[in-house]
Amino acid sequence: MTTGLPYRPSPLVLAAPSGTGKTTIAHALVERFEHFVFSVSATTRTPRAGEKDGEDYEFVSREAFEAMMREGALVEWAEVHGNLYGTPRRNIQDAQDRGEHVVLDIDVQGARQIKERIPESVLLFVFPPSADALWGRLTARGTEELDEVRRRLRAAHRELEEAAHFDYIVVNDDLERAIARVRAIVEAESHRPLRALDLPGEVSRLRREIEAQVQQSEGRIHRRQQAGTE
Repeated sequence: MTTGLPYRPSPLVLAAPSGTGKTTIAHALVERFEHFVFSVSATTRTPRAGEKDGEDYEFVSREAFEAMMREGALVEWAEVHGNLYGTPRRNIQDAQDRGEHVVLDIDVQGARQIKERIPESVLLFVFPPSADALWGRLTARGTEELDEVRRRLRAAHRELEEAAHFDYIVVNDDLERAIARVRAIVEAESHRPLRALDLPGEVSRLRREIEAQVQQSEGRIHRRQQAGTE
Protein backbone atom coordinates (compact mmCIF):
# COMPACT_ATOMS: atom_id res chain seq x y z
CA MET A 1 0.00 0.00 0.00
CA THR A 2 1.37 3.42 -0.88
CA THR A 3 0.75 6.68 0.95
CA GLY A 4 0.20 8.68 -2.22
CA LEU A 5 2.52 11.34 -0.86
CA PRO A 6 5.20 12.66 -3.22
CA TYR A 7 8.74 11.45 -2.63
CA ARG A 8 11.44 14.13 -2.62
CA PRO A 9 14.88 12.52 -2.69
CA SER A 10 17.05 13.61 0.22
CA PRO A 11 20.46 15.10 -0.59
CA LEU A 12 23.22 12.49 -0.35
CA VAL A 13 26.30 13.96 1.30
CA LEU A 14 29.56 12.02 0.99
CA ALA A 15 32.44 13.01 3.22
CA ALA A 16 35.70 11.29 4.10
CA PRO A 17 39.39 11.86 4.65
CA SER A 18 41.53 12.28 1.55
CA GLY A 19 42.48 8.96 -0.02
CA THR A 20 39.38 6.98 0.92
CA GLY A 21 37.82 6.97 -2.54
CA LYS A 22 34.68 9.02 -1.86
CA THR A 23 35.05 11.08 -5.03
CA THR A 24 35.38 7.91 -7.09
CA ILE A 25 32.23 6.55 -5.44
CA ALA A 26 30.35 9.80 -6.09
CA HIS A 27 31.33 9.76 -9.78
CA ALA A 28 30.30 6.12 -10.11
CA LEU A 29 26.82 6.86 -8.72
CA VAL A 30 26.24 9.66 -11.22
CA GLU A 31 27.74 7.83 -14.20
CA ARG A 32 26.16 4.41 -13.64
CA PHE A 33 22.70 5.10 -12.25
CA GLU A 34 19.75 7.14 -13.37
CA HIS A 35 18.43 10.04 -11.32
CA PHE A 36 21.76 10.87 -9.69
CA VAL A 37 23.29 14.31 -10.31
CA PHE A 38 26.25 16.21 -8.95
CA SER A 39 25.93 19.45 -7.07
CA VAL A 40 28.31 21.92 -8.70
CA SER A 41 30.00 24.07 -6.06
CA ALA A 42 30.42 27.81 -6.32
CA THR A 43 33.90 29.22 -5.81
CA THR A 44 35.84 32.45 -6.00
CA ARG A 45 38.91 30.55 -7.19
CA THR A 46 40.34 31.35 -10.60
CA PRO A 47 39.49 28.63 -13.16
CA ARG A 48 42.31 26.23 -13.95
CA ALA A 49 43.21 25.09 -17.43
CA GLY A 50 40.47 22.91 -18.87
CA GLU A 51 37.87 23.74 -16.21
CA LYS A 52 34.43 24.77 -17.43
CA ASP A 53 32.14 27.18 -15.68
CA GLY A 54 28.97 25.41 -14.59
CA GLU A 55 30.49 21.96 -14.94
CA ASP A 56 33.57 21.83 -12.72
CA TYR A 57 32.60 24.82 -10.59
CA GLU A 58 30.38 27.85 -10.73
CA PHE A 59 33.04 30.57 -10.83
CA VAL A 60 31.91 33.81 -9.19
CA SER A 61 33.49 36.94 -7.78
CA ARG A 62 34.05 37.31 -4.06
CA GLU A 63 31.41 40.05 -4.00
CA ALA A 64 28.86 37.75 -5.63
CA PHE A 65 29.76 34.87 -3.30
CA GLU A 66 29.41 37.05 -0.19
CA ALA A 67 26.04 38.27 -1.47
CA MET A 68 24.94 34.62 -1.80
CA MET A 69 26.00 34.07 1.82
CA ARG A 70 24.01 37.06 3.05
CA GLU A 71 20.92 36.08 1.08
CA GLY A 72 20.91 32.50 2.37
CA ALA A 73 21.55 31.14 -1.12
CA LEU A 74 24.25 28.74 0.14
CA VAL A 75 23.67 25.71 2.35
CA GLU A 76 27.35 25.45 3.28
CA TRP A 77 30.53 27.35 2.65
CA ALA A 78 34.15 27.56 3.72
CA GLU A 79 37.30 29.49 2.94
CA VAL A 80 40.26 27.39 1.82
CA HIS A 81 43.64 28.92 1.01
CA GLY A 82 42.04 32.34 0.55
CA ASN A 83 39.28 31.11 -1.79
CA LEU A 84 35.62 30.67 -0.91
CA TYR A 85 33.76 27.46 -1.74
CA GLY A 86 30.09 26.69 -1.19
CA THR A 87 27.01 24.73 -2.25
CA PRO A 88 24.17 26.76 -3.84
CA ARG A 89 20.82 25.93 -2.27
CA ARG A 90 19.16 25.93 -5.70
CA ASN A 91 21.25 22.90 -6.76
CA ILE A 92 19.52 20.81 -4.13
CA GLN A 93 16.06 22.30 -4.63
CA ASP A 94 16.15 21.90 -8.42
CA ALA A 95 17.28 18.27 -8.18
CA GLN A 96 14.56 17.47 -5.65
CA ASP A 97 11.94 19.12 -7.84
CA ARG A 98 13.04 16.84 -10.70
CA GLY A 99 12.92 13.77 -8.42
CA GLU A 100 16.70 13.30 -8.62
CA HIS A 101 19.26 12.39 -5.97
CA VAL A 102 21.78 15.21 -5.67
CA VAL A 103 25.23 13.96 -4.63
CA LEU A 104 27.50 16.29 -2.68
CA ASP A 105 31.19 15.49 -2.36
CA ILE A 106 32.36 17.80 0.43
CA ASP A 107 34.36 17.92 3.65
CA VAL A 108 33.06 17.00 7.10
CA GLN A 109 32.52 20.61 8.16
CA GLY A 110 30.40 21.28 5.09
CA ALA A 111 28.43 18.11 5.75
CA ARG A 112 27.58 19.29 9.27
CA GLN A 113 26.42 22.65 7.92
CA ILE A 114 24.13 20.98 5.41
CA LYS A 115 22.63 18.72 8.09
CA GLU A 116 21.86 21.77 10.20
CA ARG A 117 20.16 23.60 7.33
CA ILE A 118 18.57 20.58 5.60
CA PRO A 119 17.86 18.03 8.36
CA GLU A 120 16.55 15.39 5.94
CA SER A 121 19.96 15.16 4.26
CA VAL A 122 21.60 11.74 4.34
CA LEU A 123 25.19 11.99 5.60
CA LEU A 124 27.48 9.14 4.63
CA PHE A 125 31.05 8.85 5.87
CA VAL A 126 33.47 6.73 3.84
CA PHE A 127 36.07 4.86 5.91
CA PRO A 128 39.36 3.37 4.74
CA PRO A 129 39.69 -0.28 5.81
CA SER A 130 42.82 0.50 7.84
CA ALA A 131 45.50 3.10 8.47
CA ASP A 132 47.91 1.04 6.36
CA ALA A 133 45.47 1.06 3.47
CA LEU A 134 45.04 4.83 3.77
CA TRP A 135 48.81 5.31 3.79
CA GLY A 136 49.10 3.11 0.72
CA ARG A 137 46.46 5.08 -1.16
CA LEU A 138 48.00 8.42 -0.27
CA THR A 139 51.46 7.34 -1.41
CA ALA A 140 50.43 5.18 -4.38
CA ARG A 141 50.72 7.95 -6.95
CA GLY A 142 54.25 8.77 -5.87
CA THR A 143 53.61 12.48 -6.42
CA GLU A 144 53.00 13.53 -2.82
CA GLU A 145 55.79 14.79 -0.59
CA LEU A 146 56.10 13.01 2.74
CA ASP A 147 55.12 16.18 4.62
CA GLU A 148 51.93 16.42 2.55
CA VAL A 149 51.05 12.78 3.22
CA ARG A 150 51.63 13.34 6.92
CA ARG A 151 49.43 16.46 6.81
CA ARG A 152 46.63 14.47 5.19
CA LEU A 153 46.95 11.70 7.76
CA ARG A 154 46.65 14.20 10.58
CA ALA A 155 43.61 15.72 8.89
CA ALA A 156 42.11 12.24 8.57
CA HIS A 157 42.65 11.68 12.29
CA ARG A 158 40.68 14.86 13.06
CA GLU A 159 37.94 14.18 10.53
CA LEU A 160 37.28 10.69 11.87
CA GLU A 161 36.07 12.29 15.09
CA GLU A 162 33.10 13.62 13.09
CA ALA A 163 31.96 10.18 11.95
CA ALA A 164 29.63 9.82 14.92
CA HIS A 165 27.51 12.67 13.55
CA PHE A 166 26.86 10.88 10.25
CA ASP A 167 23.84 8.73 9.39
CA TYR A 168 25.83 5.92 7.75
CA ILE A 169 29.39 4.64 7.54
CA VAL A 170 30.67 2.69 4.54
CA VAL A 171 34.07 1.00 4.62
CA ASN A 172 35.74 1.17 1.22
CA ASP A 173 37.63 -2.10 1.43
CA ASP A 174 36.62 -2.89 -2.15
CA LEU A 175 35.47 -0.18 -4.54
CA GLU A 176 32.68 -2.14 -6.21
CA ARG A 177 31.31 -3.32 -2.88
CA ALA A 178 31.46 0.22 -1.51
CA ILE A 179 29.53 1.58 -4.50
CA ALA A 180 26.93 -1.17 -4.06
CA ARG A 181 26.61 -0.36 -0.34
CA VAL A 182 26.05 3.32 -1.00
CA ARG A 183 23.50 2.49 -3.69
CA ALA A 184 21.70 0.16 -1.26
CA ILE A 185 21.56 2.93 1.35
CA VAL A 186 20.00 5.30 -1.17
CA GLU A 187 17.45 2.65 -2.13
CA ALA A 188 16.60 2.03 1.51
CA GLU A 189 16.16 5.75 2.14
CA SER A 190 13.95 6.02 -0.94
CA HIS A 191 11.55 3.40 0.44
CA ARG A 192 11.44 4.54 4.03
CA PRO A 193 8.10 5.73 5.41
CA LEU A 194 7.74 9.49 5.38
CA ARG A 195 10.16 10.94 7.90
CA ALA A 196 8.81 12.98 10.78
CA LEU A 197 11.09 15.77 9.55
CA ASP A 198 9.15 15.81 6.28
CA LEU A 199 5.72 15.95 7.88
CA PRO A 200 5.35 19.70 8.49
CA GLY A 201 5.86 20.44 4.81
CA GLU A 202 3.54 17.63 3.75
CA VAL A 203 0.86 18.73 6.21
CA SER A 204 1.04 22.28 4.88
CA ARG A 205 0.85 21.06 1.29
CA LEU A 206 -2.12 18.79 1.96
CA ARG A 207 -3.94 21.52 3.89
CA ARG A 208 -3.50 23.91 0.98
CA GLU A 209 -4.78 21.31 -1.45
CA ILE A 210 -7.75 20.47 0.79
CA GLU A 211 -8.60 24.15 1.18
CA ALA A 212 -8.54 24.52 -2.60
CA GLN A 213 -10.81 21.48 -2.93
CA VAL A 214 -13.22 22.94 -0.36
CA GLN A 215 -13.39 26.20 -2.29
CA GLN A 216 -13.95 24.34 -5.55
CA SER A 217 -16.69 22.22 -4.01
CA GLU A 218 -18.38 25.30 -2.59
CA GLY A 219 -18.30 26.81 -6.04
CA ARG A 220 -19.85 23.68 -7.54
CA ILE A 221 -22.57 23.63 -4.86
CA HIS A 222 -23.33 27.29 -5.48
CA ARG A 223 -23.58 26.78 -9.22
CA ARG A 224 -25.81 23.73 -8.71
CA GLN A 225 -28.10 25.70 -6.39
CA GLN A 226 -28.33 28.51 -8.91
CA ALA A 227 -29.17 26.03 -11.66
CA GLY A 228 -31.92 24.56 -9.49
CA THR A 229 -33.66 27.91 -9.04
CA GLU A 230 -33.73 28.75 -12.73
